[in-house]
Amino acid sequence: MSVEKTAPVGASVPVIAPEVVDAVEADVHRICIRHAARLQFHGWHHVTFVRTKAARFAVLNGAEVSVVETAALVHDVNYLVRRNSSAATGGRLRLAILKRAGIPPHVAGWIDRIVVEAEMATRGRDISLEAQALSDADTLFKALPVTPVVLAHKYLEENGIGLRELANKICGEQQSVHDEGFYFYNPEAAAMYTRWAAANLQLWQCIRESLDDADVSQLLEAVDRNHAAVS
Repeated sequence: MSVEKTAPVGASVPVIAPEVVDAVEADVHRICIRHAARLQFHGWHHVTFVRTKAARFAVLNGAEVSVVETAALVHDVNYLVRRNSSAATGGRLRLAILKRAGIPPHVAGWIDRIVVEAEMATRGRDISLEAQALSDADTLFKALPVTPVVLAHKYLEENGIGLRELANKICGEQQSVHDEGFYFYNPEAAAMYTRWAAANLQLWQCIRESLDDADVSQLLEAVDRNHAAVS
């Protein structure tokens, strides 16, 4: 389905100059390095991956690439404002970063709306092309087979939540969009990565079920005691 861009009414679709995107990148990189201990999951590694993939998806779906790249760079700054928060929580910080780079207010506002529009927990079927490109990239990071193995524990530590809460969040936010057929918006992304997404969701369903097993609960408590003793 073709979805119109969400540029401000009466404004031409802006193209952000490469040096301006570079300025945003440098600013976000500095912030991520400074707060690396707090951004164990949503740090520079995540930002770089999402920015790269989002730009590729933007080319494929006809979105404004420079706007998508910029949105990807600032999409998760909310985690610096408050742990385990929504994208909208980072709006003030996001706009401040964009302002420092010289991005006009109406374009910065557009970027902020794209970020909020693309958020997994609230996104719908008919979001803008720019939000689709960003969402597909961020969603892919969640669906990577390596994410639950290498990065899930970092998400728990970063956001101060437990395994059950994370399992409920993943299944609650992602299963419905997967079942309704817009887990990925781009057909090529869907063709390449839906199998990963399905396996990831099944894994987290199993994790959630396993936490109701008393013996598994005792096992995890023993692991926590051992970790505390070693620390």
